[in-house]
Amino acid sequence: MKVVCVGGGPAGLYLSILLKLQDPSHDVTVHERDPEGSTYGWGVTYWRGLLDRLHARDPESARAVEAASVSWTDGVARVRDETTRHHGDQGFGIGRHRLLEILTARARALGVRLEFGQEVTEEPAADLVVAADGVGSALRTRHAGHFGAEARPGRNHYLWLGTPKVLDAFTFAFVESEHGWIWAYGYPYGPEGSTCVVECAPDTFTGLGLDRADAAEGLVLLEKLFADLLDGHPLTDRAPGGPPARWGTFRTLTNRAWSRDALVLLGDAAHTTHYSIGAGTTLALEDAMALADALGASPGDLPGALARYERERRAALLPAQSAARHSAQWYENLPRYIGLPPERMFALLGQRHSPLLPYVPPQLYYRVDRAAGRLAALRRLKRWLGPRIARAASRG
Repeated sequence: MKVVCVGGGPAGLYLSILLKLQDPSHDVTVHERDPEGSTYGWGVTYWRGLLDRLHARDPESARAVEAASVSWTDGVARVRDETTRHHGDQGFGIGRHRLLEILTARARALGVRLEFGQEVTEEPAADLVVAADGVGSALRTRHAGHFGAEARPGRNHYLWLGTPKVLDAFTFAFVESEHGWIWAYGYPYGPEGSTCVVECAPDTFTGLGLDRADAAEGLVLLEKLFADLLDGHPLTDRAPGGPPARWGTFRTLTNRAWSRDALVLLGDAAHTTHYSIGAGTTLALEDAMALADALGASPGDLPGALARYERERRAALLPAQSAARHSAQWYENLPRYIGLPPERMFALLGQRHSPLLPYVPPQLYYRVDRAAGRLAALRRLKRWLGPRIARAASRG
């Protein structure tokens, strides 16, 4: 099969790897409009479940990804001058530039043809054309009426930044300015630094003058606001080889259809989920796995394979999309929670995916959630003790 993938991000590259592993005779080409080695952003996050799936699919690239990643198990919330720390699940961070290097090298080694610095806006001749060219996909836009893309903008403004400050945990920093709250999500991605995403409500954005400040002025202001988090380290809006980051509002993209004849959407071209759940790269890579599986299960039946891919991924995405929607709403309604004691606010921050939380008074939700947690712990203890008590009684 001749496959052309338009877009050399993680999803497109990983799909090319999986297709070559599936059948080395596949003729696979990846076109990327930017020069090799350039990217946007700093680090991306993922969790143990994705790493396990990568090891199951291609142990060689998975080992390289794991070796290039850093991990943490703690979450930290800083509210004004108070800090609370909680132990949680293991998270991972890797530089986006390094992730692309690993996947590019692996694809080349398997015989994938990589074409950099080429923007493709019309469908190439191939048995399968994969539009992995992002939220603004040119290939999808050419058939806008068929795909029915809908992009819903969020309310808050955000800016994706980097810093050489290496954080030791996934860190949330909430700062109260004279124009309202502004906050940052920070996480390490390697010894060279951390990603730092800044977000605020529209009134705070304009009140602080961030809508009028040039890039340098804006960074100076943010460095002052987050001085405690940064410990004297600077913020940067330009990743190596990439364009400067700009303020924006997140667009949640959905599509009525994911394929048209031999053209199929992958990753952000098909769907986006709010950055606050840290799942974008994971979902894109899982798209690649599902598409490769569907093609492998239905050789010679492309329409059936694409229908299966779309059906399975739509179902798998529902929980993530729901979590992302409620997470974004939690931040859009931050004043509802920010006045709580830090440990309670952080507990509800961890519960922000819940569809019930917006409708239950925060203090009540916290107490009920704590009681439910203690009850669940008691049940686990009883299940653990029961057999042991029974064995002791039988021996007696």
